Parts: sequence; structure tokens; C-alpha cells
Amino acid sequence: MNQYSFENNQLKFKVSKTPFLVRLVLFIITFLCFAFPLFGIIFNIVEGNGIKFGGILAFGIFYLLGFYLLRISLWNSYGEETIQINENKIIYIADYRWFKDGKKTIEKNGVTYSIKPVGYEEENNGILVISNGKSEIESAVKIPKKNLEKLISIIQNEI
Repeated sequence: MNQYSFENNQLKFKVSKTPFLVRLVLFIITFLCFAFPLFGIIFNIVEGNGIKFGGILAFGIFYLLGFYLLRISLWNSYGEETIQINENKIIYIADYRWFKDGKKTIEKNGVTYSIKPVGYEEENNGILVISNGKSEIESAVKIPKKNLEKLISIIQNEI
């Protein structure tokens, strides 16, 4: 599976999917984080106990936890990073399929491309780092260093 593509000055990194069982468990836990507090509040209202402050607090905490788990679940299933290289700026966007996040823009003046090693040394993986001296963009997708070296040479030759 090719984890990246570079066409029309647009670089796309795809997250390698985690095993199906892991993703299924994550989505189930995410659903439960949204459903349990809602059912709890409805149950309390039906029983005549009303809505208490603790119920609202639990509702908020579980919804925040559910949102965080939803992000993780979507990223592990559909995660994709897009880096658009324009004439004077570089734009980074993390795409979770249902929403986009982490938009970052840097100026293209004096841009350097490098590899930052991540993970275990024997895996020989890295992430792409794009820096202009003032700020930088780091991809989150781990890719073998050999593939990143090829990608950097392709980017530098085409741009």
C-alpha cells in the first residue's frame, strides 16, 4: 500500500489502517460515551428525579471523551494529511473524513524538507518536516525513511 501521493503540487499522506477489531472496539466505546449519558438523563427524567448538576457534569465529561475517541477512531480508519504547496505558501490540513482539523500555513521562503525519526529504531520510520526557519509543519503519518527520501527528492525537483 502506497501511503503517499504527490500530484499537482499537492501531497497526500494516508494513515495505514489499524486492525478491524481494534477500530470496531473504538467505535463501540465512542458510541457508548455518547449514548450512556443521554440515556441516564432521560432515565432520571422519566423516574421523576429531574436533571441534577452531577448528571450534567457527567454528560459533559462523557461527551468530551466521546468526541476525543471519535477523532481517534476516524483518524485510525480514514486519516489523511494534505499538504498543498503553492507559489508563496504551504498549507497543511489533517482530514478525518467527517471533519478537518489542524490547518497550518507557513511561508514558502527558504523552505527545507527533512526527516524526523519516530518509533522504534529498527522500524526505520520517520515523518516529514517542512520548515522555513520561523515555523514548521510536521506530518503525523509514519512512513519508511527510504520512501520519505524519495518523496523529498521528487518535491525538490518538481518545485
